[in-house]
Amino acid sequence: MNQETFINKAEASGIIALDLSDYKPTTEIVELDIKDYLFMGIIVKEKEFKESIARADFSVYNEKAVGIICSTDAIIPPWAYMFLMEKLSSYAIYADLNDAETVLLDLWKRRLIYADMKQYKGKKVVVRARSDHHPALYLTAAGLLKPLVKSLMYGEIGLPKVIFKQ
Repeated sequence: MNQETFINKAEASGIIALDLSDYKPTTEIVELDIKDYLFMGIIVKEKEFKESIARADFSVYNEKAVGIICSTDAIIPPWAYMFLMEKLSSYAIYADLNDAETVLLDLWKRRLIYADMKQYKGKKVVVRARSDHHPALYLTAAGLLKPLVKSLMYGEIGLPKVIFKQ
């Protein structure tokens, strides 16, 4: 009886996969439309603005990331954002003047930047291809990994595209 030994070439290659999905934030991200606090939805009148902010229940933003937007063509003075943030900061874990999608991307990149990448030092690393991931995540990952890794690839372990090799 002839026994064949199967060798898993992907495993034997020593390539380690990095999945950017592992760094995706789990925090709920919501949008706050500042127009809801403006006079007629388009004008910042200091007294009315401050009163509308004071009446608002910001506890709905508790433990959430908030993207602050203005869906109308209003000119918002910088002090209004500061006033809004003063109330929001007691509840939200993060807030930025961006839509929810951009806030997600910013938080995701931060998680990558602050992640401990020492485990990849001197290794062959493939960053897994995911069509639903923003290209900025791959840009960030490449910048973080290049100084550490022996080789950097994109795709899957079995058929990676080589980006960099020492």
